[in-house]
Amino acid sequence: MKVSVSLVTYNQEKYIVQAIESILMQKTDFNFEIIIGEDESQDNTRSIVMEYRRRYPDKIRLFLNARNDKNFSDGMPAGRQNLINNLNNANGEYIAFLDGDDYWTSPDKLQRQVNFLDTHPNYSMCFHSIQMVSEEGQLMSIKSPKGKKQIYTLRDLLKGNFIFKCSAMYRRGLFKEFPEWFYKTPLADWPLYILNAKHGDIGYIDKVMGAYRVHSEGIYSSKGEIEQVKGTIEIYPHINNYLDYRYNFLIKSRMYFKLIEKKMGIALESLKLGRIVSIYRKLFYE
Repeated sequence: MKVSVSLVTYNQEKYIVQAIESILMQKTDFNFEIIIGEDESQDNTRSIVMEYRRRYPDKIRLFLNARNDKNFSDGMPAGRQNLINNLNNANGEYIAFLDGDDYWTSPDKLQRQVNFLDTHPNYSMCFHSIQMVSEEGQLMSIKSPKGKKQIYTLRDLLKGNFIFKCSAMYRRGLFKEFPEWFYKTPLADWPLYILNAKHGDIGYIDKVMGAYRVHSEGIYSSKGEIEQVKGTIEIYPHINNYLDYRYNFLIKSRMYFKLIEKKMGIALESLKLGRIVSIYRKLFYE
């Protein structure tokens, strides 16, 4: 199996069909599997993915999880175990990601990324540009990494996440197991990329091949900027220890900047000066 596509979903009946169809439309010269982890949704998501499993038994592997057996984040059940279960059951040489409310826009997305990793054996992963879309699927903006370099490194990634989940593909087996802290961190994507980037550079493909949907029910996009900053601050000490403090100065510097950003953000938001928060972010991070 060349590629395993990990699709995690919960309460996404409005979007899940588009997500699955965007995987099925992929044109490749290799075999790929779709691993769907469904977290006992309260809407019609589970029945939809079960029907797709019935229609594509040779392509789709389905894991129906119980919601009452989950780890928690900020008092809310988290989907971390769902993701980890998908990844632990993957058979592919490479792993690609898609959340149930996002979708791919190019039928050759998987082929392009596989071609890249096949011809760059020292790279740990690769990613591409994406489009941000509204709940209804209307284009909001195009997101590309700053600088648009062909090669990004672990040092680049430690400064902050620039890889959208629907664009990432990594080489399976670079690390043996997930560290204990990974199960409890408020964010999953960025630490996962770091676990892989420890073992090789990150390649960038300058092509828009996926869509990230912004909506009020999205796990990450629904959080305010201050909560997002808080999540990043909480992860840094774990990463610093995992990397044996080889990037201690860089990580500590980013932590302090994030702390300043959080404190300024809270103060300015309390004064209804949200625009100043945006200007501050541009000055320090763009």
